[in-house]
Amino acid sequence: MYRYFNYFLRYLQHQNLKTYYMKEIRWHGRGGQGGFTASRLLGIAAGMFEEKHALAFPSFGPERRGAPVLAYTKIDNKKIHDRSEVEMCDYVVIMDETLVNENIAKGIKKDAIVLVNSKEGTKFEALKDFNVKTIDATSIALDILGRPITNTAMYGALVAASDLVSLDAATNSIKHEMKPALVDKNVRIVEEAYKTVKAQLS
Repeated sequence: MYRYFNYFLRYLQHQNLKTYYMKEIRWHGRGGQGGFTASRLLGIAAGMFEEKHALAFPSFGPERRGAPVLAYTKIDNKKIHDRSEVEMCDYVVIMDETLVNENIAKGIKKDAIVLVNSKEGTKFEALKDFNVKTIDATSIALDILGRPITNTAMYGALVAASDLVSLDAATNSIKHEMKPALVDKNVRIVEEAYKTVKAQLS
């Protein structure tokens, strides 16, 4: 009887972990930087290559080039029915450090990881209560792509700093979603950003 009780407890624990697996990601960028594209790539990686369920969507309202915009990704191991905006996020990706202000900390969990496109070592007072990782995504994009488009670099950084999806799933999402002419360079960007952040964590 005791053995079966232990099996039952483990079953309940497993169900509890499944219930609370949901991970929510908020992407901060500017119009034209590809924040929504990055959120979709993550959703594709999770949904198509990791056998999870995912939703990716932008914030409501028109996206003007250069204006601040938000995008969201939700990942779970069961179907996601809640399509509302993310209120308390587990990860935050900031593609432009000029977007860091006193309001950016709203809706971030205390144990969240925040990734900022910035020179290594930059300190942000508004984010002092969180686990902040910086990466010079602009330099990586310029070196490989020749343009300061940082979405895939920040995507690779997020993959490295989290257990949301594997690197293989991330690169496969790019191969699946992007035009053939863009695939090789963006895969290289993701891999370089991934390697850079992993080096920080080691």
